[in-house]
Amino acid sequence: MKRYVRTVIMSSRQAKTDVILIGAGIMSATLGSLLKELVPNWNIKVFEKLGSAGEESSNEWNNAGTGHAALCELNYTEEKPDGSVDISKAIKINEQFQVSRQFWSYLVSNRQIRNPQDFIMPLPHMSMVMGEKNVQFLKNRFEAMASNPLFQGMEFSDDPQKLMEWIPLIMKGRTTNEPIAATRIESGTDVNFGALTRLLFEDLKRKKVEIKYKQSVDSIKRTRDGLWELKVRNIESGAVERHTAKFVFIGGGGGSLPLLQKSGIPEAKNIGGFPVSGLFMVCKNPEIVEQHHAKVYGKAPVGAPPMSVPHLDTRYINNQKSLLFGPFAGFSPKFLKTGSMFDLIGSVKPNNVFTMLAAGAKNMALTKYLIQQVMLSKENRMEELRQFVPEAKSEDWDLLVAGQRVQVIKDTEAGGKGTLQFGTEVVTDADGTIAALLGASPGASTAVSVMLELIKKCFPQHMKAWEPKLKEMIPSYGISLVKNPALIDEIHSSTDQALRLRQELMHA
Repeated sequence: MKRYVRTVIMSSRQAKTDVILIGAGIMSATLGSLLKELVPNWNIKVFEKLGSAGEESSNEWNNAGTGHAALCELNYTEEKPDGSVDISKAIKINEQFQVSRQFWSYLVSNRQIRNPQDFIMPLPHMSMVMGEKNVQFLKNRFEAMASNPLFQGMEFSDDPQKLMEWIPLIMKGRTTNEPIAATRIESGTDVNFGALTRLLFEDLKRKKVEIKYKQSVDSIKRTRDGLWELKVRNIESGAVERHTAKFVFIGGGGGSLPLLQKSGIPEAKNIGGFPVSGLFMVCKNPEIVEQHHAKVYGKAPVGAPPMSVPHLDTRYINNQKSLLFGPFAGFSPKFLKTGSMFDLIGSVKPNNVFTMLAAGAKNMALTKYLIQQVMLSKENRMEELRQFVPEAKSEDWDLLVAGQRVQVIKDTEAGGKGTLQFGTEVVTDADGTIAALLGASPGASTAVSVMLELIKKCFPQHMKAWEPKLKEMIPSYGISLVKNPALIDEIHSSTDQALRLRQELMHA
């Protein structure tokens, strides 16, 4: 026993580092990659609970974040009472996605990622609606977006013959006379964030970043000298080590909230989490898969959360095309797919109990909807799919359990106590020595922008020195793209070339 204790103490003494990243998902991968470019000599360690990188929220079978650029997601464009459409959120998300494309292009150009087709492929993005009122909304949305340089090339059609060309699988066998319309933009992409996460961690490993798997961070506390001490347990052996760092990033997906609470920082108070689970229908029948080549988003049912917008996506996974339809929302008290049934109740603390109770009272309709979704049979789900694909056959589609999403609950001025937030949020302490990423969509697609904001907030003293490198990696850094149409054209062209997104470049 004495020898075991001595081993732990020795490892504690050797375990001082500059940066610790908790969780081996897309956010930690992105932050680690950015920091290694900005300060190559910093010592970085990564601790991950599971056996490899990108296995939870970032995994390609666990998430719907396949290139959110606000080209097709209708919940990012709000209809105002006068019928006009506010596209400001879509502009922001698209600009953020352009930043991601620039950073990925930099990594490819510098041979840190060798083959971009391992994680990104060109794919048209489409929005599709049914019913007279929705068709009018889509037309108004198209008119607002088509004139914006970020969305150049967007097309609109309510002609069934044109739609048959665009989406034959969706149009075939459609008997209703209900009006139907779609927008289409060819510059969309399908991004495999699981593959990208693994590629980034392979590169970090080559750069001597220490990545430890099957490690559970059981506690985080501040030391007297202002460092952060982590108690890290080896899940297989039970051995415990203590590691200290100047800066800690908690990027553990749904597992981030409990770790943030353990840090004890005031900024973590009055924050809760609402877990939402999901299911997809997946088709791997090549005959069906070949009839559809697009990412097609519809409108969410009334009362459904934004992440439940129905969509039929072509996906490229392990160099194979498949179709995913969903997601069907559901409820599970787990914060991670591999989590515990006690995650939700365990996250209720004296400082957030009233926030959580207020959220529960406000969201009874949402909770009821999620429970109803859980109770759906496969045939019920097939009926929903047939609204998209009229001739869908049950034997061609299988159910797939997606990852968990934990939406942030907090008190806000606009929403009052216990407001459910749909989006991605970064929480940092006052001196910027610890940060946690909470929330969900658009998440992965905006990872580079989100991590750049975190770097700016947590390392303000370095920003002036880092600016030239940031501009080298991201030419539009610090510039509003929407106000610079010429720069948009330049970035679209250069990133298309680097990422081999035009057909002629793919086959070159």
